[in-house]
Amino acid sequence: MLQKKLLLQLLFLALAVLSFSPLVSPPIALLFGILFVNIFGKVLETDTFVKKLLQYSIIGLGFGINLNTAIEAGSQGFLFTVSTIALVMIFGLLLAKILKIDKTIAQLISAGTAICGGSAIAAVAPILKANSKQTSVALGIVFVLNAVALFIFPEIGHFFNLSQNQFGIWSAIAIHDTSSVVGAASKYGNEALQIATTVKLARALWIIPLAFLISIFTKSEGKIKIPYFIGFFVLAILAGTYLPFLQNFNSIISEISRDTLKVALFLIGAGLSLQNLKNIGIKPLLLGIILWIFISSISLYAVLEFLK
Repeated sequence: MLQKKLLLQLLFLALAVLSFSPLVSPPIALLFGILFVNIFGKVLETDTFVKKLLQYSIIGLGFGINLNTAIEAGSQGFLFTVSTIALVMIFGLLLAKILKIDKTIAQLISAGTAICGGSAIAAVAPILKANSKQTSVALGIVFVLNAVALFIFPEIGHFFNLSQNQFGIWSAIAIHDTSSVVGAASKYGNEALQIATTVKLARALWIIPLAFLISIFTKSEGKIKIPYFIGFFVLAILAGTYLPFLQNFNSIISEISRDTLKVALFLIGAGLSLQNLKNIGIKPLLLGIILWIFISSISLYAVLEFLK
């Protein structure tokens, strides 16, 4: 029994290393993780590690982004960001009443869909005083839809013949978590990756005002969890743009970061077991899917109509 567990752990680590290689794309890395956990079960605890690895990978990507590109991408996505956050939050609460879903779960799913998936849910959960079950349901839905997005978004982008700029902005708005945004955009193209990463992390900053608004309306005194790694991402952009000695290393750091991100996606996939999906429930999942289709559709229409 002990020998079998050791062999499975070695296989798990081997797949993680394989995910780091150029032979594996981000969607395939995620698929490796999903298949492994549903065939062999969970063999290693990686929750804390994957969170740190994901943050460091995103910071590393900042070295490959020019400040002017970041500013342009951020300004283009600003109006979309504000309008879609407001629309999703309002629509989510209305749907929750229609579907008769627990209000806290609905608020968590709406925040995760509106801004940046798991990070937004983690930020507002203490304010809403959400229990572990409510938080787990919301996170589970976001992770499932993230996995789907990583596979289908590049194909949809090619179907509508989206430019690198259009796809970057669309994926940043419509895909929940930064990990899947970066994974989908990196498959679409390097320019799309730079734009998507910048817009998504700029969007993530809206966690702070949203959390304050929720705390006011709910009269909560819970603490807000701010994603501080975004600040390091900005510093990486500044360093890569203005420090001459880094010019020869920017592309190397960015490339390594894309590869470590694939390892993070493998580990995220290894947390998506069928048992976890069974605990979600039909109505919350339906809410998450409807909100996701809603934000994906209106943002796709917007980039097609206004970003020629």
